[in-house]
Amino acid sequence: MTQDETLIRLSEVRMEGVGKRYGAAWVVKDVSISIRPGEFYTLLGPSGCGKTTLLRMLAGFAQPDEGRIFVDDEPIDSVPPWKRNLGMVFQHYALWPHMSVFENVAFGLRERRVSGAELDSKVKAALQQVGLEGFEPRRPSQLSGGQQQRVALARTLIVQPRLLLLDEPLSNLDAQLRSQMRLELARLHRDVGITTLYVTHDQAEALSLSTRIAVLSEGALVQEGRPEEIYWKPRNAFVAEFVGAANLVPVSVIELREMGVVVQTTGGARLPVSSGGHAWSVGDRALLCLRPEALRVEEAERSAGGIPGTIAAHVFEGSRQLYDVTIPGGTIKVEMITSALVGRSFKLGDQVRVEVSPETSVLLPDEGSTA
Repeated sequence: MTQDETLIRLSEVRMEGVGKRYGAAWVVKDVSISIRPGEFYTLLGPSGCGKTTLLRMLAGFAQPDEGRIFVDDEPIDSVPPWKRNLGMVFQHYALWPHMSVFENVAFGLRERRVSGAELDSKVKAALQQVGLEGFEPRRPSQLSGGQQQRVALARTLIVQPRLLLLDEPLSNLDAQLRSQMRLELARLHRDVGITTLYVTHDQAEALSLSTRIAVLSEGALVQEGRPEEIYWKPRNAFVAEFVGAANLVPVSVIELREMGVVVQTTGGARLPVSSGGHAWSVGDRALLCLRPEALRVEEAERSAGGIPGTIAAHVFEGSRQLYDVTIPGGTIKVEMITSALVGRSFKLGDQVRVEVSPETSVLLPDEGSTA
């Protein structure tokens, strides 16, 4: 395959106020997103949040009831699926069981009347790209789940689609294969560079693969940003708890500062924290989001700050130690690297303080509060 033949057009996508309903129920409500050329953009959320419906509308398998969809500044709402030149890989790989790997990958090219030496070279190059060179004569039943997934990717990429759409592609694999395929997808995107829209409910996949993530809940876009922003600066409690582990500690705002606020816990501990991009007033009730790995446990008498508590549970895992620390009004989970402790552990009943860093804590609205 020549260099000119491997060039992929870096397309962009724009959705403006897109909505979709089934009967009286809106499954997607007023979603606007923009996917840049060459991005690996992920729609992340729980089952039923509307992410697959958005993907299907982009692919042309469902029509929006509101809003418009553009690819490369061209409206595609009226364009049938087979004319959009978008490559889609489904959760169930949809390989033809009676065909060899070669014929599965070659199918799209044969439909485009490619044959002979050109067909052979392109199929070989596509399989080499996904690490399956030499697998041409095998049937799908002779392949592992991960290998079948790679065949599905090769079959999609060989026709040089404008966009690559992936709908929960790793959900049928076991944990070890999922981890391996995440690396393969990252490498493939790095090598090919095609604009990719990825749908998943797995936050580890989203964080490790994406250039940007859109978090969806009940058909609405809740937050969009780079993986680091989504993880360390969630906009609300839903995002904080859905993307990684999070302690949500009820607090009240007692002081406003130029660089943040001071909050007070139920037990009276006072902590300077980030405002989280929200506007606060003294007296507001809020939730302090603390990631377990960003916390540190110290002996109560050796630490003047932090949140006082009692060790309620301890798990030693070699490289790390996990603690449950009981505080007034709840429990905080802490994850500490063992090497940072020089081998020291706390035991059940020890009086400690949980040290909180303003840089890694975020104050969120207490949406369940009526005060």
